[in-house]
Amino acid sequence: MQKMLLALSVCCAASGAALAQESKPDHEVSFNAAIVSDYRYRGISQTRLKPALQGGADYTHNPSGFYAGTWLSTIKWTKDAGGDGSIEWDIYGGRRGQITADISYDVGLLGYYYPSNGLRPNANTAEIYGQVGYGPAYVKYSHAVTNLFGFDDSRNSGYLDIGANIDVAEKLQLNLHAGRQTVRHHSASSYSDWRIGLTRNFGSFTGALAVIGASTDNYVGPASDARNLGRTALLLTISKVF
Repeated sequence: MQKMLLALSVCCAASGAALAQESKPDHEVSFNAAIVSDYRYRGISQTRLKPALQGGADYTHNPSGFYAGTWLSTIKWTKDAGGDGSIEWDIYGGRRGQITADISYDVGLLGYYYPSNGLRPNANTAEIYGQVGYGPAYVKYSHAVTNLFGFDDSRNSGYLDIGANIDVAEKLQLNLHAGRQTVRHHSASSYSDWRIGLTRNFGSFTGALAVIGASTDNYVGPASDARNLGRTALLLTISKVF
């Protein structure tokens, strides 16, 4: 379910990528690690409103714009749904670049793998995605080519993501996001989500604080802890890229 903070950083840098391209090496490899107060994906907690540990690795071929990467996070939702497993493992690849000096693009394929999840239908999911950015703003659409996260007969579900990452001061950025998840053949499980936050660079670390929520009460924890997993909350992220 992909790393939100790092995606924001890539999106913000897109408008300056063409100017910086000449100074970049042909091949780049980076690693990332983060701790979050609650792992929210598309507005819904994946960790029953509890903290998560996350990390991954990325490769970019700068001359072509092709990239590939992997990312992992601790989760709780597969057990809460009656299955097993405590890890989400994402594998993705695609191509990004500039159409003009101000307009960027990003297209690719993302697979979400939940080892030993045991759910029926299986929670493993694959999506294709496309994004267009203009300056600090972007529009992204993700389309499920399999069932979506364990919903039966939900292939061709989609998620629309609109946002902007605006520099408001040196090393400080305003992050705005609104999204709409449509679950095919499960209209009661479709919902909207939103996020307003600030990201601050502290040298070797990045901190992000955001208010996040979703317009649904259909996503709850287990009977023993049946809280609304999309309720409005404050989210803290501390991350590092190295």
